Amino acid sequence: MQPNEDIYYIPVNFTDAGRVLGLFELRNCIEAAVLAAPTVGLCTLVAQHTPFSLTVKLILSLCLLVPVCGFALAGIRDEPLSRFLITYLRWRKNRRIALNKGVIKHERKRTHLRRAGRRGAKPHARR
Repeated sequence: MQPNEDIYYIPVNFTDAGRVLGLFELRNCIEAAVLAAPTVGLCTLVAQHTPFSLTVKLILSLCLLVPVCGFALAGIRDEPLSRFLITYLRWRKNRRIALNKGVIKHERKRTHLRRAGRRGAKPHARR
């Protein structure tokens, strides 16, 4: 080791910046809260209209709430759910088929094809 080299130590909590509890990104936590609000409302409706004990009502509520919030906190491939949904919808809108030699064919909806028997469709000629 040369005497002029500088050594920098990276702290353990370097990657924890901008995260809640060091695990979840802030955006994922906000999405989890947004998805949890209607789920809690649904759980209170179910709890009010069921004749079960408090323990059963809590277990039913947690069985609905924990997967929804856990999925929102984890995200999909380390992306928030909203970003994944926007990416997926953009892909669905602009999807294409790549053919040989770099030719790209745009996929179209097949609205010009009609099945026989539908209103406005011409019957097939019989031979």
